[in-house]
Amino acid sequence: MSAHPIFTSQTIPQKTHLRFHPNLHSLFNPPKPISSPPNPRRSHARSLFTGIVEEIGEVRHLGGGGGGEGEGDGFSMRIAAKTVLGGVNLGDSIAVNGTCLTVTDFDHAASEFSVGLSPETLRRTSLGELAPGKPVNLERALTPTTRMGGHFVQGHVDSTGEIVSMVPEGDSLWVKVRAPKELMRFVVPKGFVAVDGTSLTVVSVDDEESCFDFMMVEYTQRKVVIAMKKVGEKVNLEVDILGKYVERLIKGG
Repeated sequence: MSAHPIFTSQTIPQKTHLRFHPNLHSLFNPPKPISSPPNPRRSHARSLFTGIVEEIGEVRHLGGGGGGEGEGDGFSMRIAAKTVLGGVNLGDSIAVNGTCLTVTDFDHAASEFSVGLSPETLRRTSLGELAPGKPVNLERALTPTTRMGGHFVQGHVDSTGEIVSMVPEGDSLWVKVRAPKELMRFVVPKGFVAVDGTSLTVVSVDDEESCFDFMMVEYTQRKVVIAMKKVGEKVNLEVDILGKYVERLIKGG
């Protein structure tokens, strides 16, 4: 029995005609999305930091107005900086002493940027006690290519603490901080805590005194503002978010 070919010369067309349809162009070349201007008031919900301070900036202005074109007459702060201005855009988030703030204005020539401060931010943090000339820790929000060197820091300050003691040991520095009792249940030995936006490891906890301490090596002392402060001064505190989630899950169960 002879095989019957599936295709013969009569079944294969010699020429193929394809009429171009205008819609095919849009199918293979979709229109570019229309870009919208940056929104300096956008939420910080998607911002995340590591607690590894990038540089120490200097406050140039703090108060009503004077914070740049984007801030109007509200309470604002203008900061001198260099590193964190790299690739900055209006609406970007920068942590200032551990507080996630929105860039409302920047000037590369003057090496400075401005942020707005809400009444809640002033109540919750120690930023309102700053003054021109004071140093501040600065860190830009994480990007997909950023190395995770510290721990997950949201830039949402829980409360302020007070420096109780600063005791040198060799070239290192012991620092003890008194924190509100409602925060102490989230502070554990060998756990993380952000102090003025710096990711630090808790060494020990004293629940009776409502205090915890940590040690900073000589290199860290030169890179953050904590070592420049004195006993009695306030620091911004943010406890590890994982502890809060665990407590919430347990209470919910």
